[in-house]
Amino acid sequence: MIKTIIFDFGDVFINLDKSATIREFSKLGEIKFTLDIQEINNLYEVGKISTSAFTKKYQELLPGTSAKEIIKAWNSILLDFPKHRLEFLQKLASEQEYKLILLSNTNELHINWIKENISFFKTFKSCFDAFYLSHEIHLRKPKADIFEYVLQQHKIRPTETLFIDDTKENTVAASKLGIHTWNNNPKTEDITNLFTIKPDLF
Repeated sequence: MIKTIIFDFGDVFINLDKSATIREFSKLGEIKFTLDIQEINNLYEVGKISTSAFTKKYQELLPGTSAKEIIKAWNSILLDFPKHRLEFLQKLASEQEYKLILLSNTNELHINWIKENISFFKTFKSCFDAFYLSHEIHLRKPKADIFEYVLQQHKIRPTETLFIDDTKENTVAASKLGIHTWNNNPKTEDITNLFTIKPDLF
């Protein structure tokens, strides 16, 4: 029986355009998204480098660009947050049948954009028993240690836990620890249909 539900954020609650970042950066100049750049992105996502250091690195890669242009391109991945998903979460929280946890690979620039542009962000956050962002806890999916951290922090059993994420490698990593998973497809599935899509778990 599921007692805890761990949710991803992007493409579970807030819609993303994952192709937008490369597209928008390419408009600023010629840039190759190498493993070195991915490493910079990963370091930023776990809070190992500051926002100013992060934007400066991209300015070095794209000479003549401003920090503002870099930030705009970086945040272009973020789209809308449909209100019906908030309402679903609020109902779930009010029923108090499950411990609700958010676990997201989210960096400072992205969460700041969300706070500024999603009017009900505080209401959304208040629905969770715990709210973990990778840049704050210095851990990121799909490494096992981030899941182990959450399990230990809340003394929850993997077999009584469901983890929902749109990225396959993240759900695979969680399942290796014995956690039930739903690798949702944001194009065809919606979090509000959780109990009809995964009825066998509840």
